[in-house]
Amino acid sequence: MREIVLDTETTGFDPFSGDRIVEIGAVELLNHMPTGETYHVYINPERSMPIEAFGVHGIGPDLLEPPQPPGPGAVTLKDKPVFAKVGQGFLDFVRDSKMVIHNASFDMKFLNAELRWMGLRELPMEQALDTLAIARKRFPGSPATLDALCRRFNINNSNRVLHGALLDSEILAEVYLELIGGRQPDFGLATNATTASSGVSDDWRPAARPTPLKSRLTEDEQSAHDVFVEKMGDGALWKA
Repeated sequence: MREIVLDTETTGFDPFSGDRIVEIGAVELLNHMPTGETYHVYINPERSMPIEAFGVHGIGPDLLEPPQPPGPGAVTLKDKPVFAKVGQGFLDFVRDSKMVIHNASFDMKFLNAELRWMGLRELPMEQALDTLAIARKRFPGSPATLDALCRRFNINNSNRVLHGALLDSEILAEVYLELIGGRQPDFGLATNATTASSGVSDDWRPAARPTPLKSRLTEDEQSAHDVFVEKMGDGALWKA
C-alpha cells in the first residue's frame, strides 16, 4: 500500500482571498515504511509575503514589503517556479495514493485551488487521511499539534525551529506510524534478532510454580464457588 505524507507552506489562510502555496514537501511510504522517495519544491506565489506568514516559515524574505536580504540558509522565492510549472509533476508523484496530512482540510483547500486555477484535476477529499482528526480521537482533550504529538511519542523535532514542508512531512510520517500503532515491521525485526541472539524458542512457555500460591479465598467463598461449579455439571473447566 502506497501512501504520501504531505505538508504545505503558504502565504496565509485563504486561497480565495489571494493567498498561495510557497512550498510542498512529501514523503512516500510503502506498507507504512518510508521508501526514501520524496517530493519537494519551493514555489513563487506571484505576490508579496505577509510578515505574519514569514514569521511562521521564514520563506521568501525577497517578497516582504520592503524586501529583506536573505540570511544564511534562507530561501528566496522570486527565482522559483510558479505553481503552473510544477502542478502536473506534483499530481504525477501523488497519483491515486492516500495522502496523510495534518489538518488535511487546510492543505487540500490550497492544493485544489491551485490545481483548479491551472485547469488540472482536483484531489478528492476522500483521498486524504487527517492525522489531526486521528490524534483528537485517540487523545480527546489533549493538544494535537505536530509539536505536541512529537513530545507524546518522544520523536526528535529539535530541527523544527521554523515550519518547513519537507521537514514537517518527515516528522509527520513518524507521528503517523505511532498514531496507527507504531512501527510494526521494526518490532518484528527486533523480535527476530533478540530471539536469534538469546537462543530462546518462539514456543517458550512458563513452567508451573514449584510451590503453588496459597489461596486467598475464605472458607465461605470457597464453599460458594464449589456449589456454583457443581451446578455447571461434569464438563466444568474447574473440575478438570
